[in-house]
Amino acid sequence: MKEIVIIGAGKIGGAVAAMLAATGDYRVSVADRSETQFSNIDRHLGICTVVLDVSDRESLVTVLTGKFAVLSAAPFDLTGLVAEAALEAGVHYLDLTEDVATTKKVEALAKGARTAFIPQCGLAPGFISIVANDLAKRFDSLDSVRMRVGALPQYPSNALNYNLTWSTDGLINEYIEPCEAIVEGKLVTVPALEEREEFSLDGVTYEAFNTSGGLGTLAKTLEGKVRTMNYRTIRYPGHQAIIKALLNDLNLKNRRDVLKDLFENALPATMQDVVVIFVTVCGWREGRYMQETYANKVYAGTVGGKKMSAIQITTAAGIATVLDLLSHGKLPGKGFVRQEEVDLTTLLNNRFGQVYNPDAIKVKEAV
Repeated sequence: MKEIVIIGAGKIGGAVAAMLAATGDYRVSVADRSETQFSNIDRHLGICTVVLDVSDRESLVTVLTGKFAVLSAAPFDLTGLVAEAALEAGVHYLDLTEDVATTKKVEALAKGARTAFIPQCGLAPGFISIVANDLAKRFDSLDSVRMRVGALPQYPSNALNYNLTWSTDGLINEYIEPCEAIVEGKLVTVPALEEREEFSLDGVTYEAFNTSGGLGTLAKTLEGKVRTMNYRTIRYPGHQAIIKALLNDLNLKNRRDVLKDLFENALPATMQDVVVIFVTVCGWREGRYMQETYANKVYAGTVGGKKMSAIQITTAAGIATVLDLLSHGKLPGKGFVRQEEVDLTTLLNNRFGQVYNPDAIKVKEAV
């Protein structure tokens, strides 16, 4: 039985803990500085809780020492502290961050490390990088890689056509920070909320636009090998225009605390959501210009006996699968490990990764 520490007792941390503990193969300690957050944690013999402030380096290292791995489900601005403590404690490190600066810090820490450092293990970046890389490998040469992901309410009922489904801080960060893209073969930064497009999937119309962090390390991996590569977040039409007005016209991009307060007190959360994943790769194979597409929708369901939203399922399954592959020796055991090093077929056949398998009959059968 592997001993795991999860930092952050929010909805995602609670979902990961439930998934891992349900297998009987992991003993999980969930750490958070707020005892009230532990209400998100199921009572289970394989789960215990620890009150811990990650800024207390000594206490954090003490909790991590002797464990197999630490999984950070903490806010993006605290994740770097967890990575530093993991290095000192000599444990494997995994996180869910979409923050570009944090990932660069983790990569630097991983140089010469005796354990694995695997950032961006969620949905986007994370699973979408694995899918895009799998499609890209089917071509002799690449032209374009387009990655689209959105966590959306099934029943939108406001002008934004949106409900809160995950971290408000992470959402705001994606809407504000610069975005990486490959344009004419070169890695560049482009502004968030721009380059809006529309597309339809299963008869539903969506919009998509630039947001930060979704490309993950795949941008570096494919730089110079693809002409165009970008990541855009999916929303229902009309969302982007209102967000741009809030951020730019009302200058809330410089008042994140006000924007967060507005979102959390005006946009209700929901467990009735759907995650839309849409990846398209174009290139040349055997002399012909071809296209390969992966399209999938994951709905809220029951995993490990726990009712979860779609974003909980997809995010928690991403990091749980990577941990499971690491623990079974199917990923490098030291140094910096990129998401694109994970084989898609191996992931989909994993007991956690099956939630992403479009051929699965029911989500609850995945674990």
